[in-house]
Amino acid sequence: MGIVEVHGFSEDDERWMRLALEEADTAALAGEVPVGAVVVKDGVLLAKAGNAPIAGHDPTAHAEIRAIRQAATLLANYRIPGTTLYVTLEPCAMCVGAMVHARVDRVVYAADEPRTGAAGSAFSLLQDPSHN
Repeated sequence: MGIVEVHGFSEDDERWMRLALEEADTAALAGEVPVGAVVVKDGVLLAKAGNAPIAGHDPTAHAEIRAIRQAATLLANYRIPGTTLYVTLEPCAMCVGAMVHARVDRVVYAADEPRTGAAGSAFSLLQDPSHN
């Protein structure tokens, strides 16, 4: 799985990340931790979501998981290869696990999360060669 951090954004990456930031703003207005995620395939938006664990009483309702679920439903397959997931904050271990199982090809995140980030800050789960 390819990973792009803050320093490697293309123009398309910036466009999609802006949409993820809008989702984060919406989550913040709802009293959630302000994280947003977008799933894109071949330049087409498949899904977008903000964090919703508080409102949904669901600890798995992170923006990344919600966006992956939407994309999988749209594609009628839990595997979503060929996709890029844009997220405003470095994903946690749970979200990385979902990305691996869903076969997300590429992850682009805007900010490191030193306490729980599983893409290199706290751990490096995305780079593990044993994953799908």
